[in-house]
Amino acid sequence: MSVRNLNYFFSPQSVAVIGASERPGSVGATVLANLTSAGFRGAIWPVNPKYRVLAGLPVYRDASDLPQAPELAVICTPAATVPKIIDTLGARGCKAAVVLSAGLDAQGAGQATLRQAMLDAARPHLLRILGPNCVGLLVPGWGLNASFAPVAALPGRLAFVAQSGALVTAVLDWAASRRIGFSCFVSLGDGSDVDLGDLLDYLAGDPATDAILLYAESVRQARKFMSAARSAARAKPTVIVKAGRVAEAAHAAFSHTGALAGADLVYDAALRRAGMLRVYSTAELFDAVAILAQPRRPAGARLAILTNGGGPGVMATDALIAGGGTLAQLAPATLERLSGQLPPTWSHGNPVDIIGDAPAERYRLALQALLDEPGADAVLLIHAPTAIVPSADIARALLPLLRGAARPVLCCWMGGASVAQARSLCADAGLPIFDTPEEAVRGFMQLVDYQRNQRMLMQVPTASTLAPPDRAGARRRVSSLLADGVTAVGEADAKAILAAYGIPVVATEVVRDEAGAVAAARRIGYPVALKILSPDISHKTDVGGVVLDLGNDAELQHAVAAMSARVRAARPQARLAGFTVQAMARRPRAHELIAGISTDPVFGPVVLFGQGGVAVEVTADQAIGLPPLNRVLAADLASRTRAAHLLAGFRDFPRADMDSLYDVLVRIGQLAADLPELAELDINPLLADDAGVVALDARMRLAPAPAGADPLGRLAILPYPEQLERRVDSALGPLTVRPIRPEDAAAHETFFRALSPEDVHFRMFGMMRELPPSQLARFTQIDYAREMAFIASRPGADGAGETLGVVRVVIDPDNIAGEFAIVVRSDLKGCGLGRLLMACLLDYCRARGLAVVRGIALAENVHMQRLARAVGFQLQPEVDGCVELVLTLPEAAARPA
Repeated sequence: MSVRNLNYFFSPQSVAVIGASERPGSVGATVLANLTSAGFRGAIWPVNPKYRVLAGLPVYRDASDLPQAPELAVICTPAATVPKIIDTLGARGCKAAVVLSAGLDAQGAGQATLRQAMLDAARPHLLRILGPNCVGLLVPGWGLNASFAPVAALPGRLAFVAQSGALVTAVLDWAASRRIGFSCFVSLGDGSDVDLGDLLDYLAGDPATDAILLYAESVRQARKFMSAARSAARAKPTVIVKAGRVAEAAHAAFSHTGALAGADLVYDAALRRAGMLRVYSTAELFDAVAILAQPRRPAGARLAILTNGGGPGVMATDALIAGGGTLAQLAPATLERLSGQLPPTWSHGNPVDIIGDAPAERYRLALQALLDEPGADAVLLIHAPTAIVPSADIARALLPLLRGAARPVLCCWMGGASVAQARSLCADAGLPIFDTPEEAVRGFMQLVDYQRNQRMLMQVPTASTLAPPDRAGARRRVSSLLADGVTAVGEADAKAILAAYGIPVVATEVVRDEAGAVAAARRIGYPVALKILSPDISHKTDVGGVVLDLGNDAELQHAVAAMSARVRAARPQARLAGFTVQAMARRPRAHELIAGISTDPVFGPVVLFGQGGVAVEVTADQAIGLPPLNRVLAADLASRTRAAHLLAGFRDFPRADMDSLYDVLVRIGQLAADLPELAELDINPLLADDAGVVALDARMRLAPAPAGADPLGRLAILPYPEQLERRVDSALGPLTVRPIRPEDAAAHETFFRALSPEDVHFRMFGMMRELPPSQLARFTQIDYAREMAFIASRPGADGAGETLGVVRVVIDPDNIAGEFAIVVRSDLKGCGLGRLLMACLLDYCRARGLAVVRGIALAENVHMQRLARAVGFQLQPEVDGCVELVLTLPEAAARPA
């Protein structure tokens, strides 16, 4: 379940407090006092057989005695009583319960825990549970304080959700002292039913919430979380503190990739892919909200700094560079302009130090010059108080510029009482204000990171030119290895699987002895490299198991004998299966990289990239990405490493062939998605230079997939569903009907331009000449777990695919109902495309198990209404110029509630 019945937590008309009490300090007494003092306008029903009246309210002996089903119940009783109470509430018709009780991991009746018994009791009634072991929730705008928190929340438009009860009470206290208000404040507790994903889905559509703040310690259902997080982050600023950054569990990993892909790196990759902003403290959480509340966004990380003192400017610069930002380079025209307006002793560069005696007018002139500077993405104003000009006078002089600025301006008013009025003036104007230069720079970098993550959601990859991989060949080899009991896959087999996916590898042969090595080297051609082959040796160089640049038979024969002796001495228990002989890759100016796959226990397979070679774990330069990848995502993955600076070229090292590198990363993402048995992959080194990339060494670890398991079940993000592609005959000739993918953006833009103004109006319910980039990305970069869009396509005159029509359905998080829309190219109406696409969509909806499909058509769109009738939809009476189209799918009729 997801958002189903969550509305009863946030806007109940009645609340029952099970376990209400008058005993001082008890949870039941605190909850009842909080609820009655918060201004709740609905009915409050205390339940406890020991009392007749509490807080002036009649008390009921049992939930079954309540006058009617409460819309929300708050349970404050011992753990052992919870399952029965939930069963009674569900039978009465209650749909939401907050379980404050702890200790539900104890065993109940039979073999089940109390937690499982509670969930089993709730499920038949669709009763949603928040908790157990939580503080409760507060919805100030509804007058609801269903918690035992010691401080009430002020009303506002921020939603705060936390997995830590202690943090909930601390943040409430902290926020109250700073007059920060909330639309809701939720303690998740153990999250046995309602979890982070559910609340993200609900809050993304909550009109009372402008931004979502999360404190998370763990995620259980990665795909559900990712779908909800991506949806929420597209809708409104979503900021998260993810605790538990230090991982201690990677020591026994099979490969470098497994050891390097720490849990926090994976969470970082997931949050980045979702478009959320990650911060590292609760103070940063609220600072981020303040900075994101202002509407202007920087185009990049170039900051211009205006200060009346050298020291604060230096502090800001240090923080900026350390945080990954860039000091804006002022144009000569800007420097000349400033020199004409400022004293001769000004800093003549960025930071712009206008000297401590600066009057308000000097500030104004300098700020205007920096706002006009084309090389700056934002401006930081730093002011230290002086006795010469009151800070408030400076603020008043600058406010017109600050309000009308086209780019972000951050204000740092250093000091206390002397700058309090200036701070207040800026705060009242909705400007982000900070106490120190470091805090201001951190706020700027939060804005940069958030904008970068949002851009990643909107970036459109170019059409793929990669040939399809030999999936069948790779699967056959994996199946054969597993049938032979092989899980530690050697270099030769690993390279064969990589080659099946189009990843360049050097020629490699497996041999058993000296004679086989010589024969293989002659086939490959000297010079060659010789490597030991053993299922018990992970890192061959550690035991002298690698020799390079062998130029003839004699050198190779000597290397075989010497290597055998070294390895037997270093690892006498190791099983030696022979050797691998491979062609030497003579690329002296190539960079050694690592690329691979690791399996995270929460998010499933992830792709790792970074600096490689024998010192890979020492250099610790790697980044993580969640598959599937496209070129845009692959480029972002590579850019997050220090290796990216080397690959860009330096001195007489040319720029590496980055497109080839991105293609390899995309292919590795395909491997991760296609082969559920592939637990780990190391390509180290992966050589990259201006001539391309090639895998020199590779190894894999396989793990048999559980019988009957969904091969895609381990993936946090569903890949392109190739199995849904169809080849069909039509009045227009042979067509391909397939799911849309991000690379279709250019064709989709062309398709949109081919629609008549009337068809655009019918589809978009308004006039639109061009699709904005955000909308184009939204239409083509879909979440296959939550929505589907099928396009009808055929080759155009230039050979590229052209889109002829598109039908899409967006499915609710509970997988019950879907809302569809369809449009066919205006010059192709009457050719049967609409029926063809609708048939494809409805087949998909039935296979998904949806109960109902709905759509909305304008009343004058008679062609849409005629098509809907033809495929079985019922048309509802017109309301406000619109007609609802409803189709109940018969397969859903027998589905249990």
